[in-house]
Amino acid sequence: MAVFFTLVLVLLCRPMLAFDIGQSTRCVAIPSQFTMCKDVGYSEMRLPNFLGHSDLEAEVVPYSQEWKPLLLTGCHLQAQAFLCSLMAPVCLDNFIWPCRSLCIAVRDSCASALSCQGRQWPEVLDCDRFPDEDDMCLSPHSRFTHIPKDLPKPACQNCPSVDGDPPLRVVLHSFCLYDFALTLHLHRPRQIGREPELEIRGRVQFIHQGPLMAYDSRHLLQQWLLINLKCARSLVRLGRSQLYVMTGSVLPDGTMALTRLFPWHKKDANIAVAIRKWQYHRC
Repeated sequence: MAVFFTLVLVLLCRPMLAFDIGQSTRCVAIPSQFTMCKDVGYSEMRLPNFLGHSDLEAEVVPYSQEWKPLLLTGCHLQAQAFLCSLMAPVCLDNFIWPCRSLCIAVRDSCASALSCQGRQWPEVLDCDRFPDEDDMCLSPHSRFTHIPKDLPKPACQNCPSVDGDPPLRVVLHSFCLYDFALTLHLHRPRQIGREPELEIRGRVQFIHQGPLMAYDSRHLLQQWLLINLKCARSLVRLGRSQLYVMTGSVLPDGTMALTRLFPWHKKDANIAVAIRKWQYHRC
């Protein structure tokens, strides 16, 4: 009980979001339509939540939909846990906020992806408003700390150049000029609202691998499609698939950017010839 009152005093001294810690709350079942937080490990949530939302259908569920595109990018392994701790706080005797360290970790990993999707990290999620780990709060889990630091991250960028029916010399020059070249099959399902909107079918085939890791390349390129969704939508028509040859580079800041894209149709003999010639080609 003493721990609870200590936590209350700490939180009363903070301008914590839109939630009044003195107001009465109730426990409700997390509904099936609240898909973002349906599988977080508990079945009941507190209302009003820590964002001040008191109506599930009119406020909580619509607000959660705004965050789905970001979560699909996989920008941080605990982004869902952080957001759901605010939108659907666990219904316990104590109020369990996310720790400031968790907020900072998610913000630092996800703010750039959010910006690429046309949104800024919201003021209501200002990490200075959250408690230190000395208080009772949701902290980053140690099992998520061993993430390789040297793997490239997808860049937020303008659409790369798309060249249809390119000359042989242009394709070979692109293979020489950039760090890697690969082929992949993009598919855009016809169903409206399907997630993800674009997907990679089959294996990613390297023409030359450069600094990319073979085991990470599919996930990395899928993240690029989700972060640069507006551009990605222009690459494949709804309900269709398209085979692409893609070239790109890993930039000095550790991000992976695509540079030139060649849609590969059956009639494009130059691309097939360029791929065959590449193993003997001198740049």
